[in-house]
Amino acid sequence: MLEINVAMPSGRSETLSIPQSSKVGDLKALIQKSFEQQFLRLVTAEGHALTDLTESLESLGIQDGDTLTALALQVKIAATGSAFALWCCGGSTLLTWGDRDSGGDSSIVQDRINGVIQVKGTFGAFAAVLANGSVVTWGATDFGGDSSKVQELRNVQQVHTSDRAFAAILMDGSIVAWGDPASGGDISTVRDQLRHVQHVQATELAFAAILADGSVITWGDPDYGGDSSEVRDQLRNVQQVQATFAAFAALLADGSVVTWGNPFQGGDSSEVQGQLRRVQHVQAAKGGAFAALLADGSVVTWGNVLCLGDSAPGQLRNVQQLQATALAFAAILSDGSVAAFGDLEDGGDSSAVQDQLVNVRQLCATDNGAFAALRADGSVVTWGNPYYGGDSSVVQEQLKNVQQIAATDGAFAAILDDGSLVTWGNRDRGGDSSAVQDLLANL
Repeated sequence: MLEINVAMPSGRSETLSIPQSSKVGDLKALIQKSFEQQFLRLVTAEGHALTDLTESLESLGIQDGDTLTALALQVKIAATGSAFALWCCGGSTLLTWGDRDSGGDSSIVQDRINGVIQVKGTFGAFAAVLANGSVVTWGATDFGGDSSKVQELRNVQQVHTSDRAFAAILMDGSIVAWGDPASGGDISTVRDQLRHVQHVQATELAFAAILADGSVITWGDPDYGGDSSEVRDQLRNVQQVQATFAAFAALLADGSVVTWGNPFQGGDSSEVQGQLRRVQHVQAAKGGAFAALLADGSVVTWGNVLCLGDSAPGQLRNVQQLQATALAFAAILSDGSVAAFGDLEDGGDSSAVQDQLVNVRQLCATDNGAFAALRADGSVVTWGNPYYGGDSSVVQEQLKNVQQIAATDGAFAAILDDGSLVTWGNRDRGGDSSAVQDLLANL
């Protein structure tokens, strides 16, 4: 038997016994159980990471009394419209599930994954930014899953998406785009203007980039916000941009808001412009409405009336956070309760679970009408369209000690503090993770 000393940066340490014939995978499983931490990276005293689970401890020269460091890895989840991707920051393994054609099958690129920093999804494809600044893509070609023709994909710091295209911000602040040209995958008309880009936001078919000087450059389908010429002079000192299906809203440094794009999708805010003062945050419902959170905790809404329903958001007070499905909003109030409004069948009616909506600290939503509320005790409450995540009764007993929740357009995925994964909602949109459950230990 080998006696191995295992320490974490936090100061916690244990001495574990393991047979000399064991492999790295056996040692990792023992450490995961002992420390009750699923996602770990093991490093020797010489700084060598033990990443090959099939390698024997003997061949690695690990001896009795040696000390290993166990580093806890940060787990993240990204989604396309119907698939999930789970990875550890800086890790070299990525798990995907859901619709295979929409990014749920990443087997073709697994050997290229090394040091994942970010993963983003269009409606049908994923792009992973690696530590060396390169990008790996997979999924539907029409949705940006093939980036092989983009030669400039080097020194990438982050990636953003429309429904069918990707836009990558490079280290020098320029942009590289690919995917459907009509959805923002072609930047030829604005390439020279895209310098010192700080952030990018997108509607379904267009992008808006905030530059370092606070101005905004747009491209893509003009009917979806790709043409901002009518408000260009107003787009100064922009702090934040949000987007519905076909319109943008820009929050300026003085707390005012400028909108453009399809007027029926939130692009026309003229009726409430006088109320849009001291705005702190803008939340979009993709179906075509915006909700602005003001400094006094009240909310102002405009856009598609289907997203606003018969509720009276103007009566809301002490709002701390906003979230939205495609056609409804939900607000966390200062006392930890939740108020929902908008299309009743799309999550705008939370009355069935209202008494459970206490001490809520985070909201997550599927586009197809369901909300998930993460409470301070790590439990989860859901409501809305039962077929797309609004009914979590089948997994409710497992939803304890939840750390984070992510959503496709019709399913939820929750990571628990022990590293386990719980999914629910539409099976074809990522609600069934059974195929990857046994692979979680390999992350």
